[in-house]
Formats: sequence, structure tokens, C-alpha cells
Amino acid sequence: MYPDDCIQSLLIPSPWWIEDKGKEVKRGSLLRAYVPHVQQIPYVLTSVGRADPVSHGEAHIKIEPLRVKQPQKQLGLPVAALPCYDGEVRCVYRTKRRPLLVVSTGGDEIEKALTRGKPGWQTSPTVLAAPFYGRDEGEGRAGFSQEFVDRIRKCEYPHYLWDKLPISGASESILRLDHIQPIGRHHDTFELLGFTLSEDAQIVLDEWLHWIVFGIFDMNGVLAETRKALLTT
Repeated sequence: MYPDDCIQSLLIPSPWWIEDKGKEVKRGSLLRAYVPHVQQIPYVLTSVGRADPVSHGEAHIKIEPLRVKQPQKQLGLPVAALPCYDGEVRCVYRTKRRPLLVVSTGGDEIEKALTRGKPGWQTSPTVLAAPFYGRDEGEGRAGFSQEFVDRIRKCEYPHYLWDKLPISGASESILRLDHIQPIGRHHDTFELLGFTLSEDAQIVLDEWLHWIVFGIFDMNGVLAETRKALLTT
């Protein structure tokens, strides 16, 4: 399944992915969820007034770049469907359903007695997950250039990890560890795909996470030894 010039092949005979038909999300789980495209400058949706001055059901809106130093003001009459709270804005993102790797299942659920009367966002449970992006180029999709993929596969960068996922879809995928993000732990938020990283693969993931967070890795670890061998070939 894996070519010789990648870290997965050097773990053989240990597998990289193993089947997991359990119903509980865990560290190393492969799941699918809608995640936003991360843009350098996000967009903000602003209500500029009601379409009908006496109706709350329709509104005129504008979408424009959201710049952190630019003050945001609500214009026109308020609209019930788009309430405006002090200090908040409504950001607009393109999203896509992607495979994700769970890197943390989050903390324990908080006792309800501690948050009675408080908004749900304070304690809604989440997992932390990193998205995979399809490597394939083609009509309607940009993909990644072959030269770039070759360098990713040799473990050159801390924020990119090459893989071949055990599910249908792209023939090759790129994991972006600099896109780790929270995903709601509600069962309607994500879909478990029936696979998880093996124990040996999770050891490599731990070393990779240490690299992306702290900028260094264990020089005697699997990642360091493999990266050295791959970059010299």
C-alpha cells in the first residue's frame, strides 16, 4: 500500500491504520466532518437593514473582508434572525466535508451544577482534530504539485504529513497539523470511519506533534531517524 520513500513503509510489519468498528471516538480515530477553509483574511457578514421595514424575516446583507483593526458596526434596523451582540461579528467561511485525524478527545465533561444558567459554549465537549486534504490534481480541484508531495512524503516539514487513507476518495492525502481545530463531540457533528492509527503509528504522531508545537524532535526517535534516511535518498 505504501511506497518505500515514506515513514509508513518503515514501520512494516506493523500497520499504520487498523480497523476499529467501535462507536466511541478516541485519539487516533479517523472521522469525517465539515471543516472550514482557513483563509488568511476571513469574511464578515453584516446586516445592512431589513428588506421590509416592518418584517424581521428578510434582510439585506453585505459580505466583506474582516480586518482585525477595523471597527464593526451594525447598520440599519435590527433583524431577528441575525441578532447582533456587543463585540461579536458573524464570520463567513467555505466549508467542506473532509477526513480528520483525532489528536485529542478533549477533557472530561463538566458537571452541570457548575454551569447552571450559563451558555452552552462554555462547556460543550469537543475533540481536537487535524484535516486531511486530497493530493490529487484534476478538473475542479487544485491538489498538490508532485514536487511538493515528494518533499512532504520525506518528512521535510513539521506541519505536513503524507498518507494513503484506508477509505475511498483521494489516492493520496496530506494531513495538516497546523490546521488542528475543535470539532463538536455531538454524534451529528462527525462520522466515524471505522479506522484508527496503530500503537506504533501513534508513537510517530506523538513525535510529530512535539515537532509542530515546540519546533524540535527527539534525535533518537523514529521520526528523526526516518526523516534523516529519507532526506538523504
